[in-house]
Amino acid sequence: MSHEISLSRPDITKIEEDAVLQVLRSGRLSIGPVVERFEAMVAAKANCRHGVAVNSGTCGLHLCMQALNIGPGDEVITTPFSFIASSNAILMVGATPKFVDICPRTLNMDPAKVEAAIGPRTKAILAVETFGNPAHMDQYANIGARHELPVIEDCCEALGCSLRGRPAGHFGRVGVFGFYPNKQITTGEGGMIVTDDDRIAEMCRSLRNQGRPMGWRPPVATSETRAENAAGGTATGSWLRHERLGYNYRLSEVNAALGVAQMTRFDELVAKRQRVARMYMERLSGHNDLVLPTIEPETVNTWFVFVVRLAPTYTVDERDRIIRGLRTHDIGASDYFPCIHLQPFYREQFGFRAGQFPIAESVSNRTIALPFHNDLSEHDVEIVCQTVELMISRENLRKR
Repeated sequence: MSHEISLSRPDITKIEEDAVLQVLRSGRLSIGPVVERFEAMVAAKANCRHGVAVNSGTCGLHLCMQALNIGPGDEVITTPFSFIASSNAILMVGATPKFVDICPRTLNMDPAKVEAAIGPRTKAILAVETFGNPAHMDQYANIGARHELPVIEDCCEALGCSLRGRPAGHFGRVGVFGFYPNKQITTGEGGMIVTDDDRIAEMCRSLRNQGRPMGWRPPVATSETRAENAAGGTATGSWLRHERLGYNYRLSEVNAALGVAQMTRFDELVAKRQRVARMYMERLSGHNDLVLPTIEPETVNTWFVFVVRLAPTYTVDERDRIIRGLRTHDIGASDYFPCIHLQPFYREQFGFRAGQFPIAESVSNRTIALPFHNDLSEHDVEIVCQTVELMISRENLRKR
């Protein structure tokens, strides 16, 4: 019987199970102290004053757009090489993404192209830390400062990463982390807005909670508040007072409990991911047909995924056959990421075409995400690497 090696898998222990059970037994499943504790833990990791928990990184980016008053007629400079949510959040407020090509080494936006793309309609820079790489984040921040443009840091893949000692989430006016099950930590589904800006934090808290007043907090149950609520509440404290269009983007206490437990294990979880990344790097280094992830000087990478690239001589069809071959051998693999501007909706809506962002497209056509999670053994990594080499050899034989 073959041994299946999955693409990703969350690292869940009895610590997480006990934390979730404690919340379930508390009777407080929403808008409670566990969410606040989780917010404080993630904000501290980013060295920010505020954390605002939401139910996905996508929702977090959407609220950041609204808190910065970005809307129809505005442009936001961003990357075409990312998960589609980064650009979708721009569309969700009626603004337009203005893509710039990427740096072939870091896979983040080329800073020179970011500055050149700034125009009269530019309202913000949405900078994505691709695969958790914080390279150029300080440069984007400097560009934003020179042009008086806010930088929204999409650090959904970068919790715990840093550049020259500065943590991910602390480069922009506001940042957003994501906690999907393949991330460094998971809440199942969830995200976190981090910022030092008091107004943005309070606006995002209001927007995530159906537009309730800024500064609103759930009241402590007393005889006075019960009587007040029965009478319809006060102008600033009523549960049913809504000052703006808002959303139900809250994170539950159950999800937050999972996040708190994961944060208490953060160093352990990161050490496991770094161990697996080292095994891959050592095993595949010097392979002429592969480009391995670049680890920039003065960076700490906590490793969201492990994505390799085929050499430029390989076509997208050859890459796709290699991925299918890996899956046939029970090894999880995927392309990571398809370019956003070439997704069907973006082509139809904006008329994008192949060739507009050649570096991003070339990279995208050659990426292979290999199995990456904390439980991978040295034997698992060896099986993956041997199978990758076998699939590459088959492709090379086709060319003869």
